Amino acid sequence: MRVAIAGAGAVGRSIAAELLENGHEVLLVDNDPKAIKIDSVPRAEWLLADACEISSLDEAGLNNCHVVIAASGDDKVNLVVSLLAKTEYGVPRVVARINHPKNEWLFNESWGVDVAVSTPRLLSALVEEAVSVGDLVRLMTFRQGQANLVELTLPDDAPVVGQRSGSVPWPADSALVAILREGRVLVPSADDPLEAGDELLFVASQEVEQELAQLLAPH
Repeated sequence: MRVAIAGAGAVGRSIAAELLENGHEVLLVDNDPKAIKIDSVPRAEWLLADACEISSLDEAGLNNCHVVIAASGDDKVNLVVSLLAKTEYGVPRVVARINHPKNEWLFNESWGVDVAVSTPRLLSALVEEAVSVGDLVRLMTFRQGQANLVELTLPDDAPVVGQRSGSVPWPADSALVAILREGRVLVPSADDPLEAGDELLFVASQEVEQELAQLLAPH
């Protein structure tokens, strides 16, 4: 894939290095000359330009990008980049970084954002996930408000323990996508029995999260 990253700070450069390791083409764009640290990610393309300007995005060739990542430390910049990437260039996948939780409500499809990543929310969710058993934890939001990645660790007395995953009446608009068990990642099949201590990962709409939690919680 060809990926453009707006914001060449520590976050943008780290993402770029990871994507390059995985065989993707990466362009880093930043309007601050001090951020253009080519030696830090020498295999990336670099562009000194304002990613909020159409002329800069034309120069960056956004029409040829499969993914745009708005990774600057300024939420206003990330929203503008996301909107331009989606509406002016039709980029298939736009990922945006949220720096301040109070702005989270803006990062949705109306602004061209397909996936919004809130660092404060993600960190708090990971803390909750590490210490919570029997509670539903939201890890990530896809297309704001439409679908979430949620996790629940089954307690010993959960009613579904021992049942086959295919026999559990999961709520509509939810899908069990993975089971984490004893260090392994299992792709669930209908015949897989659920065990106490399983970490269940679901993609679910926000409307059914409570129903899902009630189904899995001890009675």
